Amino acid sequence: MTKWTTSSMPSQKGRSAVITGTGGLGLEDALELARAGGEVIIAGRNQQKGADAVAKVQAAIPAANVRFEQVDLASLASIIDFATRLKAQRKSLDLLINNAAVMTPPNRQETSDGFELQLGTNHLGHFALTAHLLPLLRNGQSARVVTLSSVAARDGALDFDDLQAQRGYQTMRAYSQSKLACLMFAIELHRRSEANRWGVTSIAAHPGISRTDLLHNAPGRWSGAGMARTFLWFLFQPASQGALPTLFAATSPEARAGAYYGPDKMNEMRGSPALAKVPPQAQDRAAAERLWRVSEQLTSVTFE
Repeated sequence: MTKWTTSSMPSQKGRSAVITGTGGLGLEDALELARAGGEVIIAGRNQQKGADAVAKVQAAIPAANVRFEQVDLASLASIIDFATRLKAQRKSLDLLINNAAVMTPPNRQETSDGFELQLGTNHLGHFALTAHLLPLLRNGQSARVVTLSSVAARDGALDFDDLQAQRGYQTMRAYSQSKLACLMFAIELHRRSEANRWGVTSIAAHPGISRTDLLHNAPGRWSGAGMARTFLWFLFQPASQGALPTLFAATSPEARAGAYYGPDKMNEMRGSPALAKVPPQAQDRAAAERLWRVSEQLTSVTFE
């Protein structure tokens, strides 16, 4: 494809979007979707960060139709509460961007439901959120779900015997597993939407290596990864560039259902949106179906 930029984005007037995450890539998504005329709901755990994100969008685009809604992806009860509020407010939703993430906390932590924090937030939280919002998406106009994976998914492996890393926690291993799960969920959601005629397009994306606060927030500013983010900042592409694969997947008529998009340069570390390589383990249909069943059981949701 040609070098896609936000100048190629079609108008989003009349379209509505929920984006999880209040900073970094999520904020860039919100800015560009609002700039294109869309209604944007920024969903996140921290109310102050949410208010700050809305203020930044409104400062850049005074006419922006943007607001914040609170949801904690590490709490199934919070996800239900958010979805219930949204269903009371509206009858349809056109776009869901599953963007928010936790990355490599040094010690094993759990969500309020007892899941390992990275798997519970990055995959299970978004899995449950998508299920609860599916009725709104099915009423949407050419509705899409874009789920963010990561280059770390290449090294990921699903350990069904110890999904919650209770026997031994390795921080990067747990993160890679969670992001592999995100990618497999996006692909399986596409298959099931087609088979069940839900009319919802599912696409996966990843941002390459981008300058966001993810490495500062989880492993910490003075961790090895955090210091690399601080002092080797020039190796990371701007968040605005890292958001392009997501925005392409969310808005472009050229984006293919069930596909995976990322940057096109330096082994998908930076560049313009292009088809990304799906790692072999993410192509395992039986594993994807098993992950779906296990995710439904853990989250007590169903898409059917």
